[in-house]
Amino acid sequence: MKPNSPLSVTNVTYPRPIFLVGYMGVGKTTFGRALARATGREFIDLDFYIEQRFHRTVSQLFAERGEEGFRLLESAMLREAGEFDNVVVACGGGTPCFSDNMDYMLSRGLTVHLTASEERLLDRLTAGGSRRPLVAGKSREELRRFMRGHLASRLPHYSRAHIQFCGDELENVRQIDCSISRFLANLPPIDDFIEQS
Repeated sequence: MKPNSPLSVTNVTYPRPIFLVGYMGVGKTTFGRALARATGREFIDLDFYIEQRFHRTVSQLFAERGEEGFRLLESAMLREAGEFDNVVVACGGGTPCFSDNMDYMLSRGLTVHLTASEERLLDRLTAGGSRRPLVAGKSREELRRFMRGHLASRLPHYSRAHIQFCGDELENVRQIDCSISRFLANLPPIDDFIEQS
């Protein structure tokens, strides 16, 4: 596949959105940016999209509106971003777990569950933990215990995605390029997934 060409699967151009779901730290933003670049799509990080629209950080919106209020807002913004064609949308870790967001994504486009090993998640979350309120201030072992329980509660939602792909190898440009190439080379016909949902 040539960089900056529309995503073409089995010789059919697929303009509908690609949604990336998964736990924090799996690499949705890194993978999403690279996938968008490789397929000539626009990249939308849903949290950033919300922050730009409301001129508040996600943390501020949570504090001002509470979780229920934030999730209603997030659901509306997901539907707004999801109406664009030729986009890759990286969702927040909780996005698929509330409202009927997963049903919407499954019916609107291709949904990819990005995963990562426990050790890779721990490495990424401890390195960037200060900017993630859920994990800030936790030791590696506290984070491991928290993550296991939290991830287990979210997995039933994530596992409904059309495709699962491992994001362990996104640590440098070479790994990212190889991961995107592997993802695109092994992508089955998209229509097979969309018709099933």
